[in-house]
Amino acid sequence: MLCEHVFRPLAHAVVVPLAWLRVPPPVVVLLAAAVGISGAVELARGHVVAAALLVQLKTVLDNADGQLARLTGRVTVVGRYLDSECDLLVNAALFAALGTPLAALGFVLLTLVLSTNFNVERLARGAEAAWDSSALGRVYGLLYGWQDRLADRLLGGRPIQSWQVSALANLGMTTQLAAFGLCMALGHPAAFVWILVCEAVGVVALLSVQPKQEVSLEHR
Repeated sequence: MLCEHVFRPLAHAVVVPLAWLRVPPPVVVLLAAAVGISGAVELARGHVVAAALLVQLKTVLDNADGQLARLTGRVTVVGRYLDSECDLLVNAALFAALGTPLAALGFVLLTLVLSTNFNVERLARGAEAAWDSSALGRVYGLLYGWQDRLADRLLGGRPIQSWQVSALANLGMTTQLAAFGLCMALGHPAAFVWILVCEAVGVVALLSVQPKQEVSLEHR
């Protein structure tokens, strides 16, 4: 909801001039990554408000690259790989900037929550986990392939309800970085780790809910 009603409209205002300037979508992906890493640098320096603003700008650009690719007809699998890999790099940098023992836990939990979000939606569509043999494809397979295979093992064959997909969609990257940014702006960036702990518990509970089977009682 946050993505749909806030960040996508903001991104559209960026997409129009980018399309007019014929900026390739991968350039926007790399720019978003640079802004995100700049946010991590500011966080490490203790400039929490600047870090929070840069992280939200990164989210706007994250939404802009996909819109730009669709608008200009330049949707490619390379862009998908690059986007996913840059996101992971930025997330690692942000948690490293926290400089606390909890940072590693936060990075692992965020990665697993985002992976669950992606894979539940993929499995609901009946799509296979796949990547190609290109350089970026191989990196993608190394970083994300084990997560996709784990999701197939744990969730494959189980009925997935549309409300579960929708609920998890609200725990996507846009929402996560908004929450992280809010914690930064309030001066307690490490509090985001505890939010992720609660999210992880909630995701497990969400996926534990199974649809009730209808029982047919026949009169004999």
